[in-house]
Amino acid sequence: MTRVFSGIQPTGDLHLGNYLGALVNWVAMQDDRDCTYCIVDLHAVTVEYDPTALRQRTIEMATNLLAVGVDPQRATLFVQSHLGDVHGEATWLLNCVTGFGELRKQPQFKEKADRIEAGDLEGQVSVGLFDYPVLQTADIILYHAEEVPVGEDQRHHVELARNIAQRFNHRFCPEDAPLFTLPQAIHPAAAARVMDLQEPTNRMSKSASSPKGVVGLLDEPARLAKKIRSAVTDSGTDVRYDRQEKAGISNLLEVLSAATGREIADLEREYGDRGYGVFKSAVAEAVVELLRPVQERHAELAGDPGEVERILADGAARAREVSSVTLAEAKDAMGFWAG
Repeated sequence: MTRVFSGIQPTGDLHLGNYLGALVNWVAMQDDRDCTYCIVDLHAVTVEYDPTALRQRTIEMATNLLAVGVDPQRATLFVQSHLGDVHGEATWLLNCVTGFGELRKQPQFKEKADRIEAGDLEGQVSVGLFDYPVLQTADIILYHAEEVPVGEDQRHHVELARNIAQRFNHRFCPEDAPLFTLPQAIHPAAAARVMDLQEPTNRMSKSASSPKGVVGLLDEPARLAKKIRSAVTDSGTDVRYDRQEKAGISNLLEVLSAATGREIADLEREYGDRGYGVFKSAVAEAVVELLRPVQERHAELAGDPGEVERILADGAARAREVSSVTLAEAKDAMGFWAG
């Protein structure tokens, strides 16, 4: 089976955009791939953060991932810092085959550093912020990942991981026996491109100017339905897909299509002349039903936090079986004495 690695920062609650844009693919890939999924809490400390919130959000993220369908019987789910010794040591080894200029050119470092210096982000431009792409490389290649599902803005990080892995293999391994697999970025088609309900030209995001534009996975049904019925549309009356002229209606059509599995053209035929009120109600009902099993599973898990902790401990043990062997092989290839 093709080996897959993907990570997500512990940002706490997830929203409909996270779910339909990425996590449905995480769940689907479990069917035919060997998946390793990681809550990357070490990456979360490269900028200013609240330690208490970090702990809480880490367990919240694990609970959310399990609720949406990440299955510990079919995938490995663990917290990055629980293998911090392995990932951290691997990062140091990889630092020594990574060029300073390579990291300085990484666009996300430049963007965050500029925001910190401008006062838009708290804290300082840390070495961790500069070096986290190498930690990300260690995350990926310790598990011999062949595919890394990412958004377009993360493609360059996977390319860097590929370059570092290739350089290590060339320098330390026989030509016919490379140690590290060269990962490839993949971009699975999203179930929907979910936009902000109040600003439908912007993607749905927790940093939105208004919480009314964001549908949380755990929003109670009445609140969720109210947000969708209050979604910004246009002054027309016809329900049709046109991202330029009818951004709000097009966004809701994509959401309804993803929630029901029906083609957008079919939905246009059904709701085209029935008015926005009827259409929005249909979207609200479909999203409520889509999220009902997620919310029910989340309630079960939240009522038994020991089960979530057990799953994460088991996932860490399984991840260590793979990553510790890879690390030992890397150290041997670099000439370290095992003692």
